Amino acid sequence: MSRLKLSVAPLLLITEVVSAVPGEVKSRLEEGASAPSMVESSHLIDTALGLIVVLGVMLALAWLVKRYVGVPGIAKGVVKVVGGVSLGPRERAVVVSVDGQRLLLGVAPGRVQTLYVLGKDESDQPAFAEQLDQVQSSEQAS
Repeated sequence: MSRLKLSVAPLLLITEVVSAVPGEVKSRLEEGASAPSMVESSHLIDTALGLIVVLGVMLALAWLVKRYVGVPGIAKGVVKVVGGVSLGPRERAVVVSVDGQRLLLGVAPGRVQTLYVLGKDESDQPAFAEQLDQVQSSEQAS
């Protein structure tokens, strides 16, 4: 680390001499002033804020891509995962909807097996409010 400081020190002095006002350099050297420190709190704060902004932009872009771009395998097609439950450390039971049919699948490492065909998809059935209206209208008619 000390070799690095020794090799960088002349560069710092040169940049100070080049960027300073001509009379200022002579007065600073006569006073015995040392080279300015590049590790100042303002530089560290600027760097940290820049890093936070860049990370924030990256997280925002990742969220936008996940939200609005169709990623294969996330229920955008014909097969939709309705729900699932873990049966063990590596086994799951999953309910999927395929072409209006609901299936109960057993999923284990290297194997997927149909356990039971549940019937029509719930989304094809009328909403609860519609069913309630039908029941009420049939009771009023009787």
